[in-house]
Order: sequence, then structure tokens, then C-alpha cells
Amino acid sequence: MARTILIVDDEPDMLVLLKRSLEPDLDCVVKTAPSGEAALQMLSKAPVDLVLADIKMARMDGLELLGLIRQNHPETTVMMMTAYGSIDIAVSAMKQGAYDFITKPFDHDALILRLEKALERSTLLQENIRLKKACKRVEGLENIVGKSPAMQRVYETIRMVAKTDVTVLITGESGTGKELTARAVHRLSPRAGKSFVAVNCPTVPEHILESELFGYRKGAFTHATQNRIGLFQEAHGGTIFLDEIGDVSPAMQTKLLRVLQEKEIKPLGHTRAITVDVRIIASTNQDLRQKIKKGEFRDDFFYRLNVLPILLPRLRERKEDIPLLADHLLEKHCTKLSKPKKQISQELMEIFLEREWEGNIRELENIIIQGILFSGEETVMPGDVGLKPAGPKSGGLAEDTLVLPYKEAKEETLRRFNRAYIGHLLMESRGNVTQAAKMCGLERQSLQQVMRRYGIRSDDYRE
Repeated sequence: MARTILIVDDEPDMLVLLKRSLEPDLDCVVKTAPSGEAALQMLSKAPVDLVLADIKMARMDGLELLGLIRQNHPETTVMMMTAYGSIDIAVSAMKQGAYDFITKPFDHDALILRLEKALERSTLLQENIRLKKACKRVEGLENIVGKSPAMQRVYETIRMVAKTDVTVLITGESGTGKELTARAVHRLSPRAGKSFVAVNCPTVPEHILESELFGYRKGAFTHATQNRIGLFQEAHGGTIFLDEIGDVSPAMQTKLLRVLQEKEIKPLGHTRAITVDVRIIASTNQDLRQKIKKGEFRDDFFYRLNVLPILLPRLRERKEDIPLLADHLLEKHCTKLSKPKKQISQELMEIFLEREWEGNIRELENIIIQGILFSGEETVMPGDVGLKPAGPKSGGLAEDTLVLPYKEAKEETLRRFNRAYIGHLLMESRGNVTQAAKMCGLERQSLQQVMRRYGIRSDDYRE
């Protein structure tokens, strides 16, 4: 299908000139509209790949048109043009969601190049939307996003292992989505109608973990004032997910090995074992084979766990998934935080694609949430999350601060830094101000003072 550009300008000669020059060089269909109102009417009848709109127009100007397109046709890429170009207008247009900005009179070759890039972006957005809908149509995999070959292999493995009832070991770096994968296996399995119980092993103290997993009888220890069933019994008929299994002690490994071998547990204080029907899915971000060599992990326990392995790729190994993931996380958290729908700016997306993502999807998600909370516009810019691209002229400062007076530029830079930096601390501490203060070396009162000054609320980070 031919690509389509809609040019909006109240100068008839300009419409004729652009239509004649662009159609052959871009190999596309060029439609024209003499006003913003006419453009909106045309968009309501048929979508286009790109809108190229003049800012200076009678009745409805280009910025008003841009706002209405973003509201009613958010998937449409918009470029602005004007003979009255200024940094202020450019910044305003970009903040409202324009993809690019070009000033009349045009250099034809430069215009063609920038329109080609805009059309490529439009194609990518449409493909992301299509793939996202396709992913959601796959029952059980709707929360796992990705189109890369690496993720396609993960989807195939999930579907395959879900049909069986054997133990699964999910491996991958922190933040790659191990619990989401475990839940997908459960939802696609015959046990889907039963409980899925997740246990984050490192967060439960060793002396408590056994009683949590297996339960206990009244009087089994000092504070055991009544009988309590364990998590294995809660998961009877369903699935138990042992997250970060590499952190449990050899003694606990021995007890869990018995569950795998005998399909039974022995609550503390009980004299007899209890049979349980539970599928075990475990995960780890560690190299268990290396731990075996060091004597920190039982080899027989490892081979019982590693019957059907699933290896999750790192985000830096599947960068083609980043636009799709960012869009998915943005929509998810705008809804969760009751915020208006936003979009990622082209500049920020380019930074995302270059970043190494040591924290994988969890790191991307944290930055997306910060952007939703701190961006005052529809478009999340790099400065909103403290990821300003460095350049020889800007020295790492956001372009829109360079045109401000010194004091205003300094204050704006500090505002963005503090919101991004403190936001990250609160994200990691789940809104715990005391813990965030310890992480950054400030007194609690000092951190609260900075938070008040820049309008940062800890409640926004509490789950």
C-alpha cells in the first residue's frame, strides 16, 4: 500500500508546489488541505502516514491542529513548517508532540530526507501497534511483549513447557521478566484454574522460609500459637514459583529436593509427611553451575530443577523490542497512575536504543514511570527523566534550557536532575523516604525538604 502524506497550508501555491515536488521523489500519495478544519475532516475519513502542517494559518493555527491530531489520532506522525521559525515555537511544537520542525524556504533535498525519516517512524509505530495487538491475541502471553527472534523463541518454549507438568527453571538477569514468564507458563497449563503462589526466596529470612513453605503445627516453636498451612499446601493443584532459587541455603535445598523427589512435605512439628500436588517453577539470575563448583549449590537439586530450562534474553540483546516495550509500559502506567496518555519523544527513544540497560526491562519501566510523573506535557522528553544527550555544543544540557536566562536555566536543570535522581531512589525503595535518604547519603529531613521544593511525592511510588 502506498504511503500517504497530508499537507496542510492556507497558501494554495505552496500546496501545489509541495504536491508536485514530493510525490515523485518520495514515491507516495500527497493529499492537500487548505485549513486545519479541512485536515481534521479528511483524517476522520481515512488515516494518513504523515501530516506536514504550516504553523501560521488563519482561524486554526498549526499548533491547535497538532493538539487535535494528538488527541483524536495519536498514532499519526506530525511535522510542522513555518516561515516564522524560532526556537520558542519549535520547542512548543515538539513538546506538544510534533515529530520534527522545518523552516521555510525549504532546501528540497533536506526536506525529502526529513520526510523519509518521519515516514519510517510512522511505519515503525504502525508495526508496533499491529504487533502489540497480535501479542494480546495470544492467550496467556499478553503481559510479555516482544517481536525479536530471541523473544519468539521464548514464546515457543513457554507454549511447549506449559503442556507438560515437569519442573521448569527460568534463568536470566534481574529485570528480564522471570516472574511474568512463570505466570505465562501457569496460565497456559492445565493447572491454570488453580493457584499460582510466588515466593521471593531472598526476601524471606532463612529461619522463617521453611515454616513459610511447609507450614507448622501449634507449639512447633515459641511463637507457633496455632496451626498454619504452608505455601506448598496453598498451591496444591496449582503452581509454586520459587524466585531466585540460587539464594537459598544448601540445607533448604535438601528439603526442597525431597519435595521434588517424593511430592510430599513435612510441616514443622508434624510427625508424618503430607502429599502435595504442585508444579514447581524456579528462577535465578545466577550461574548455578558455577555455584555447584564452589560447593554452594547441590548438583542433584540443580538437575531436578533444570528439567525444562527457559533462558530469557537481556534487553540489550533485543533492542528492536524497546519501542514496543516502551509503548506498552507507557500505556500500562498512565492507566495505573491515572495520568493522561503520553508518548515518548524521538530524542528519548534514540537514547533508549543506545542505552546498555543493565537493569533490563525493570530499569526501562522505572524510567517510563518517572517520565509519566515528571513530564508536564504530552510528550516525555529526555530532560524529564534526567537522560539528556551530550553534545559538543550543549555539554549534556537539554536544548530548551540553553535559550533561558542563566538563573532560569540553572533552576530548570536542577529541577530536572532532582526529579529524576530522587524519583529513581523512591522507585528503588518503593516510596520509603528513610531508605531513599540512606541510599543517597542525605539526612531524611534534608531529602524531604528537596522533595517539597520540587513537588516530589513519595506516595506516587508506593504500591
